[in-house]
Amino acid sequence: MNRIKKVLHIREKFRSGKVSVGSWMQIPDASVAEIMGQCNYDWIAVDLEHGSISTCQLPDIFRALELGDTLPLARIAEGNASNCKQALDAGAGGIIVPMIESAEQLKLVRDSCCWPPTGQRGVGFSRANLFGKYFDEYLEESQTPLLVAMIENITAVKNLTDILQVKGLDAILIGPYDLSASMGITAQFDNQEFKKVVNKIEKLSQKHKISCGIHIVTPDTEILDNRIKDGYRFIAYSIDSVFLRTSASIEGKLS
Repeated sequence: MNRIKKVLHIREKFRSGKVSVGSWMQIPDASVAEIMGQCNYDWIAVDLEHGSISTCQLPDIFRALELGDTLPLARIAEGNASNCKQALDAGAGGIIVPMIESAEQLKLVRDSCCWPPTGQRGVGFSRANLFGKYFDEYLEESQTPLLVAMIENITAVKNLTDILQVKGLDAILIGPYDLSASMGITAQFDNQEFKKVVNKIEKLSQKHKISCGIHIVTPDTEILDNRIKDGYRFIAYSIDSVFLRTSASIEGKLS
């Protein structure tokens, strides 16, 4: 698949105010990835933070997603140079980085994602350039992989204006569980203080023209429609494990 074309397509959606809907993978299986890749999402985020997927499994999972012309993204476990390099070298079209709390931290991640001259990521043959066959073509892609910062701590909200102005940032993604936990109100999403903080994130992202994202964990198309109406433009729709659990369960369905 042409990853850079897909990345540019998503960026064009952001620029034109359209929504980019993707989903999430935690199950370490290429067959699951092949199914998810055929479900008409723009992208699938492979979860290396809370999932049980290892780096060595990424190439097969990414290949399976690409069969459906779905861009593979990686939610890395931590925003360090090693994690960025390994996921991108395996063929991720972009990085979703957790726990961003400052502009300085995000700049280090950005530089770790990009080959020189844009960044400082190590240059070499890898699956991303078919082990050198498409090395020259990858030079362009390596300068601007998709970059999404997760905002999931009250410290990040305090520094959000600076974070949103970091060059190379494509979107932010609210992490509601960690964000509420950092406020001492874990999972209390109806709490008025939590709602105020989320509203602040939404308004600042609109002001700085950075697409704001959210994760709809429980699959519900009505909620999806409402979040689009609320102005969210980067939406993760449920998780492979949740799709399986909710569809397979017969709890409450038998008399």
